[in-house]
Amino acid sequence: MKTIKKYLSLALVALFAFTACSLEGENNSKETENKTQTSETAENTKTEGKMKVGVSLSTLNNPFFVSIREGIEEGAGEDVETIISDAQNDSSTQSNQVEDLITQGVDLIIINPVDSTAIAPSVEKANEANIPVICVDRGTDSGEIVSFIASNNIEGGKMAGEFILEKVGENAEVIQLEGIPGASSTRERGEGFKEATDGKINLVASQTANFDRAEGLTVMENLLQAHPDVKAVFCQNDEMALGASEAIKTSGKDIVIVGFDGNEDAINAVKDGTLSATVAQQPKEMGKLAIKTAMNHLKGEAIEEQVDSPLELIK
Repeated sequence: MKTIKKYLSLALVALFAFTACSLEGENNSKETENKTQTSETAENTKTEGKMKVGVSLSTLNNPFFVSIREGIEEGAGEDVETIISDAQNDSSTQSNQVEDLITQGVDLIIINPVDSTAIAPSVEKANEANIPVICVDRGTDSGEIVSFIASNNIEGGKMAGEFILEKVGENAEVIQLEGIPGASSTRERGEGFKEATDGKINLVASQTANFDRAEGLTVMENLLQAHPDVKAVFCQNDEMALGASEAIKTSGKDIVIVGFDGNEDAINAVKDGTLSATVAQQPKEMGKLAIKTAMNHLKGEAIEEQVDSPLELIK
């Protein structure tokens, strides 16, 4: 009898232990399920929450790129958090800034490269981190981008060349002030200008002034001394054109000056006769197009691989 009671007691203890374990297992299972649901909710909140877009601009010392920034900020509104950096026309600085944006885990990066070759490794690092990249105004020589927002620089260069031919005729001596070496816009604007004027003008000099007004002044002063009979100058941006115009004004010569960008100072200079013409882009619109394209891509919508911003010759 004692033996039966003993076995009965052991059975009751075992049953109690089994029940406790079952309840603990069920509780653990529910806890795990709750954690999974919480994790999924957090992930969905991140996906549906505010987008974070990093922006690296080549320089904010140029009104053109200030307008691009303004377009991005206006287009972003309250839906997108933008982190905007100024590379100050330094490729190394820009590379560091882009890598910092990658480290911050932004959802997308908009880049206006200082140099299309130098920026390529940074674009490739963004690709490795699965962060989409959009380029504005200037492209990248390698790495994958989801869209390129820019004016047709080749077409703009052709417009400038055709205008100069119309003003000075064939075989005239002409100078070209080039932008930053390595920038895609430098290459493309020069290509378009050459296409329009090759064999029709005497291009006596083509020299960089790095898209900078002060350099445009200095370079033009030197070139005027070397080529006193020059009839026209094509400057691959308005800042160089405005600098060149100061040098030409001091020289007292009558020279056709064509810029590129259509910034406010240049348009006013065309109106008062200081510049002959400018190939006008719409940088603010370009910025708006860039951020709109970024938002659409992050929402999973189809976007264009290249978006052309319109050009207009103001003369």
